[in-house]
Amino acid sequence: MTLYIDPPVWPAHGTLFSHLISDESLAELHDFAAASGISERAFDEDHYDVPEFRHPELVARGAVPVSGNELARILTRSGLRVRSRDRSGKVRPRLSRAWSRLGGRLLETPATPAEWEDLGEGLLLRWSEHHRSYHALPHLAAVLHGVALLERHGECAAEQGPALLLAAWYHDAVYAGTAGEDEEASARLAEDQLSRMLPDHLTAETARLVRLTASHSPEEGDHSGAVLVDADLEVLGRERALYRRYAQQVRQDYAHVPEEQFRAGRAQVLQRLLEAPPLFRTTTGRRLWEGQARNNMEQELRELTSG
Repeated sequence: MTLYIDPPVWPAHGTLFSHLISDESLAELHDFAAASGISERAFDEDHYDVPEFRHPELVARGAVPVSGNELARILTRSGLRVRSRDRSGKVRPRLSRAWSRLGGRLLETPATPAEWEDLGEGLLLRWSEHHRSYHALPHLAAVLHGVALLERHGECAAEQGPALLLAAWYHDAVYAGTAGEDEEASARLAEDQLSRMLPDHLTAETARLVRLTASHSPEEGDHSGAVLVDADLEVLGRERALYRRYAQQVRQDYAHVPEEQFRAGRAQVLQRLLEAPPLFRTTTGRRLWEGQARNNMEQELRELTSG
């Protein structure tokens, strides 16, 4: 693992800034920044912005100086680069519009749209919490996209769509890094908030689906459950570089867990998923993601268990 820094040529706030990156580990990047006294506020999703006067010091501490073009290539190869379209500033407006469209499908009384928008804003604030790395706005957007994709391929009936979309919004609305407890708290939040403005059956189905994301084990014939858990696990079937970024983000979400404990727990999760025959519950999910997902997880498991 190596840290890299480009020349201070990026103007802002009356000075010039460099970009500080890692070629492999966000955890390593954060540790280096903390040890160097760089504020967490300087982190911008895949790099730290550091002012010109700090460049020589960071090089002396071990950051390797490279050109801006080379730094961009290293970041892309690492799998840690956040594409422009996936940055929170781009994702959040899209999600806000999606929430408004969902409300247009569900709300019947003229008094509720303002309450609906307030509810959506509260959810976006939850998904934007500072301690989240993977379980953040891009993941929400990805699950919503996955649900829509699987629905278009006929994996569930159209009338199941509203509950599935609501469950996607709520499935990690509460995130403290405690498996099982987070899903239950998220389901209860959905029950509390949605019961005020939506029919009881829709609220109950949303909460049921949220609870399924704790085990990712829907019953046979539960088409809605299969769609939601497949959309939630779609990240496992991404190309290798994007999967590596996901794995790094998960580690950052569990930064409070000691390394050996995390490795053991993560290996156990991967082993359980690999033992599922099959991993994805929908025909489309198996066709699109199963093979790559197993390759990705087997590689990560080997790395975890080899130390």
